[in-house]
Amino acid sequence: MSSEPDHVGRIMDQWARERPDLDVSPMGVIGRLHRLADRLQAELRPVFAAHGLGEGDFDVLATLRRSGAPYRLTPSQLADSAMVTSGAVTKRVDRLVSAGLVERSASPRDGRSCDVALTPDGLELVDRLVTEHVANEHRLLAGLGAAERSRLAQLLEQWGRAIG
Repeated sequence: MSSEPDHVGRIMDQWARERPDLDVSPMGVIGRLHRLADRLQAELRPVFAAHGLGEGDFDVLATLRRSGAPYRLTPSQLADSAMVTSGAVTKRVDRLVSAGLVERSASPRDGRSCDVALTPDGLELVDRLVTEHVANEHRLLAGLGAAERSRLAQLLEQWGRAIG
């Protein structure tokens, strides 16, 4: 590990010099996490883009796939699971219908609403893509051991619950 501070460390050093009255230690966590999130997005997007998808498109396909057979959900269930608005789900589903990866059909529970389901092509693609995605995530975490990854995941979950 380098003894030189990283970008965030240099910023913190500058603040310590200019405002020694402030405890800027939160910048060490939040600043690094923010920079890391940007970097992770840049590393994750190409896997989806190689298949003509955006991250949101993959999210819809993955949500349907992990829901289990028959890989069918209502738009509101998709919105809840993906944590996006119903309008965002509609746009994503429209793109995926056009690509032949999902289909809309009348809901067997309520004829006034529709369900969204994976097509056979969508199922094949998401199964292939999730394998690539998980391999990419393993690559991105290769610098951490299993115990470190587990502890980091626990800390992030704890922090997420603490701030709501």
